[in-house]
Amino acid sequence: MRKLIVCGVGLVAALALTVPGAFGGAAQTPGLTARTVTIGGTFPLTGPAAAYAPIPIGMKAYFSYINARRLNGKRGVNGRQIVWKFYDDGYNPANTVQLTRRLVEQDRVFATVGQLGTEHNLAVRSYLNQQRVPQSLVSTGASYWGLQTKEYPWTTGWQPDYVAEGRIYGAHIKANHNGKKIAVLYQNDDYGKDYLLGVRSALGKNYSDTNIVAEVPFEVTATSLASQMTRIRASGATIFVLLATPTPTIRAYATGRALGFNPEQIYLNSVSATAAFLNIAVANAGANYVNGSLSVAYLKDPANPQWNNDPAMRQYRQIMAKYAPSADANNGLYYYGVAKAEAFVQALTAAGRNPTRANFQAALNKMNNVNRFALPGVRQKTTAKDRFIISQMQLIRYTHPDWRLQGRLIEGRPR
Repeated sequence: MRKLIVCGVGLVAALALTVPGAFGGAAQTPGLTARTVTIGGTFPLTGPAAAYAPIPIGMKAYFSYINARRLNGKRGVNGRQIVWKFYDDGYNPANTVQLTRRLVEQDRVFATVGQLGTEHNLAVRSYLNQQRVPQSLVSTGASYWGLQTKEYPWTTGWQPDYVAEGRIYGAHIKANHNGKKIAVLYQNDDYGKDYLLGVRSALGKNYSDTNIVAEVPFEVTATSLASQMTRIRASGATIFVLLATPTPTIRAYATGRALGFNPEQIYLNSVSATAAFLNIAVANAGANYVNGSLSVAYLKDPANPQWNNDPAMRQYRQIMAKYAPSADANNGLYYYGVAKAEAFVQALTAAGRNPTRANFQAALNKMNNVNRFALPGVRQKTTAKDRFIISQMQLIRYTHPDWRLQGRLIEGRPR
């Protein structure tokens, strides 16, 4: 065994160096030094959901902006630079588990931030909570993140939950297409089932059982939706509810058009509703087929010229031009990443000059502020009893090449 021989006052210094957190301060908290805070996450940079790859790039651009910004004479957040590490899990939960352990045990991150995928976050939720590592601002709207906070107090969502969003579609169908036959195509996992639950909840059991004439699941790894869309066309439905990630969404539009399935109204879940994806759908199915699709939004849309003179949008474009110049700033997923990163910085700032994992989590649990990248009127708000950070949404209708806001903000989960 190696011996440590230290004389006099040097013993104190040596112990401080060899025993983590021996004398308090930043050394007590993994991922935190006097000058840096290291955070990380996993994202599908490749694989069936690789369309989401812009999110961590947008986050990286915003963190670079924060690291360069000088506030009260200090750069970063209270003088600390944000070190952002993210890995490609290929949208495979098994990879998410392995890479999350790497982030915690090797990279020793202060928190995970924005990890993407419902099944993927569920796969690491118990581990992160056992380790008391904040699983913060996950990039999924599954209702778990707001409903199971007693069991998993270190896990926090951010965006509106899928059940609440699904309720908005169900309520709109009932109010505007009463009695019409409905077909639903949904991803066969907790992500898709949450949306379906919301739609059914708003319609009510009797209405759902009578009017939903096709309820068709698909696997996220499927390379074709021909059989599913054939069933939907044969159902005679005139209202189509599409609950999928981006690549299957584009495929569903193209396949529906090719099969001659012509619904009078398409509802599309928000996580696949960026203009970039719909414009690809237009290229595959035609503008006439895609135009009129309805979804919801809670963030401003960089592809929509109505926001060109908005101060937050101008700043977003400046950030992207400087720190991610090769990225398409009109892609709403880069924008989503920037907005998510803003929420993290707000919570870390609220945790104070000497943050710990516990007081960072406490800051997430008592948010009440505005994210400048969100739609006007949307608040980030949590309480001890309500951990759904964003619950306000607004209907949007697609008219090539962008989405148009419809009506007013809707409280998807009344507080």
